[in-house]
Amino acid sequence: MEKIILTGDRPTGRLHVGHYVGSLKRRVELQNSGEYDKIFIMIADAQALTDNADNPEKVRQNIIEVALDYLSCGLDPEKSTIFIQSQVPELTELSFYYMNLVTVSRLQRNPTVKSEIQMRNFEASIPVGFFTYPISQAADITAFKATTVPVGEDQLPMIEQCREIVHKFNSVYGEALVMPKALIPENESCCRLPGTDGKAKMSKSLGNCIYLSDSEEEVRQKIMGMYTDPNHLKVSDPGQVEGNSVFTYLDAFCTDEHFEKYLPDYKNLDELKDHYRRGGLGDVKVKKFLNAVMQEELAPIRARRKELEKKIPEIYEILHKGSIEAEKVAAQTLKEVKDAMKINYFEDQQLIQEQTVRFAE
Repeated sequence: MEKIILTGDRPTGRLHVGHYVGSLKRRVELQNSGEYDKIFIMIADAQALTDNADNPEKVRQNIIEVALDYLSCGLDPEKSTIFIQSQVPELTELSFYYMNLVTVSRLQRNPTVKSEIQMRNFEASIPVGFFTYPISQAADITAFKATTVPVGEDQLPMIEQCREIVHKFNSVYGEALVMPKALIPENESCCRLPGTDGKAKMSKSLGNCIYLSDSEEEVRQKIMGMYTDPNHLKVSDPGQVEGNSVFTYLDAFCTDEHFEKYLPDYKNLDELKDHYRRGGLGDVKVKKFLNAVMQEELAPIRARRKELEKKIPEIYEILHKGSIEAEKVAAQTLKEVKDAMKINYFEDQQLIQEQTVRFAE
């Protein structure tokens, strides 16, 4: 069996460092590892419309933003198929067939769906498209016969629901769909990077993001204004590392080599944390170190993006070619699904012959 990856993002804004450490950086590593036969990267505009139906222009404008972020981070259209979800109509048809395999009560129990509904204040009136998001995601995954789906821990219930759909379909209609597995970040700090304000999740709507496309000065200002330990009022005060956004970011970004280069007083992050805990280490010094680390990581991404911004028609052509390629793959899967479900009436010569004989008697 081929090893295939399917992953993607909703185009509701520019991508931020939470996306980068949670998935983008890992995608590039997986792409360049040579371990996978095919990699499909989806810009999920149709899913973005499930809670932005009244603002399609927002989704439309952000498709190019996401594509720029993808390419500037190192995703390569020669190695990965980058496509737009809505340009692959087979995904919608697969979703419709899968809806018959899932109950309303099962969707209601999905923890990811429940938390997303609460976050968007949809409790009183849930758009059906948004409610059936896990079914749509299952269609995306199975259309490309993905064996591996890189996700954060918060998305594991969605992968589990997809696996249930695959199992149910194969049980009823025969082994037509591939069972996927989730791949979560190895670094726990990368699973969910908090916002700069210390809130549990980095969110565009909360304004607590550091974007991959932010200027050097914007990154510096956001880091220097980051939430730390509110009880660490003086340098001499003992500080708390747990729940301190600056240290969470350092967990995700820094290496021992960064200390050699930018903060040689310490060998590694553990030494820095110990000093902070016992007191005598100011927030400003730690933030300046984090800024140096993140500027080193983001500078080449920022530079590549500036160059790519001069080639917008070429980027749309990359998305166009990727969408055509993705549709070919999804069309083959849809054919196999319809064959398994026996709704391939015009291709099934045995059916036509049987009916001919039946009515001739």
